[in-house]
Amino acid sequence: MKWQGRTRSTNVEDRRGMGGKGIAGIGGGLGLIIALIFAFVSGDPGVILDQVSSNQASVPAQTTAMEDEAKEFVSVVLADTERIWSQIFEENGMEYVEPTLVLYSGSVQSACGAAGASVGPFYCPADYKLYIDLSFYEELSTKYNAPGDFAMAYVVAHEVGHHVQTLLGTTDKVMPLRQRLSEEEFNKYLVRFELQADYFSGVWAHHADGLGYLEDGDIEEALAAASAVGDDTLQKRAQGYVVEESFTHGTSEQRMTWFRKGYETGTIQGGDTFNSRP
Repeated sequence: MKWQGRTRSTNVEDRRGMGGKGIAGIGGGLGLIIALIFAFVSGDPGVILDQVSSNQASVPAQTTAMEDEAKEFVSVVLADTERIWSQIFEENGMEYVEPTLVLYSGSVQSACGAAGASVGPFYCPADYKLYIDLSFYEELSTKYNAPGDFAMAYVVAHEVGHHVQTLLGTTDKVMPLRQRLSEEEFNKYLVRFELQADYFSGVWAHHADGLGYLEDGDIEEALAAASAVGDDTLQKRAQGYVVEESFTHGTSEQRMTWFRKGYETGTIQGGDTFNSRP
């Protein structure tokens, strides 16, 4: 991806080295708020991993040149999403509200609760913020075998896709179903919800390509990342077999298919995963 020297987003909050601060400022709606974390790789968006103590001290961030470059890269990607989604929303008679990207190391506090890096990149609709530990960049390449800068761009675009869902009202329609359906039935909605975020990431890629930002092999990098984090692939790696009833993000093939559809169409309207075959 052509990103060096381009405009970076100002909506980036660098909390690296600060650590998490427990679960502060969350009232009686804790259960609902916690259910509204949308993580890129974790199985259940209702689970917050690695909660941290409220007395954890802040320490100065020790960053590497690679991490600082990754910060610049994701800032450029975020700026691209702001430009593209603002235009798409305007064309559809809506106003796009820009999210904030929070960079952290180890653990972080969000309006949805405290989370550790093991939960992966996630979006919290309670504060309109995306959260990423930049160590995931290397993890994506080594652990998930999905190298390349556009693989990470896809991750950012997927979480921005959840923000788009929040602005469109989809989140408010889907999440209350958690209280009325069995876990197995609700998981089916989660899969379609996550696949729509994949579709929206493809929509962003379509327009980024139209602006001349993509290079040969970028789409293949995104598809490789989508394949690497499919529920079936992750379950086979972790336990050697697949339990379809527990899927929450979709299979590798489904994630690739919906990203590709978004890339091919470039419109909000083509992403009705809820009324299409997943």
